[in-house]
Amino acid sequence: MEQSLPPYEMLPAGMNMDEMPPGGMNMDEMPTTTCTTVQVEEEQLPPRDHLVWSFCTALYGNILCLGLLAFFFSVKSRDRKMLGDHSGALSYGSTAKCLNITALVVNIIVIVITIVIVVLVVKSYSYHPYHPYYP
Repeated sequence: MEQSLPPYEMLPAGMNMDEMPPGGMNMDEMPTTTCTTVQVEEEQLPPRDHLVWSFCTALYGNILCLGLLAFFFSVKSRDRKMLGDHSGALSYGSTAKCLNITALVVNIIVIVITIVIVVLVVKSYSYHPYHPYYP
């Protein structure tokens, strides 16, 4: 039960073994074009953890403990990134970003309200008609 080998065929000039189909071919069946399949994998950038932003928010604008929470989620995002869990790192990073933005907006609102109150108080005392030093 010996299998006989297929007949030996010479490769035409300019053709290498990689271009041959699996079953072999005759000289009459020479391809005029070759097909090439290329798989392109998109290189994903590592997810951002916003650790420095969260640290600054925790130090300078820790209103309602949002800065501390943002820092916590940033550290969790960095841990997930080091473990290779891309989706977990992306999730924790986006949560840290949202907390940082919320803390920033709340801090800006508090600062603006404080400035307005101080200006109104100073203005009311300086132009009060019953003030003893008012001419």
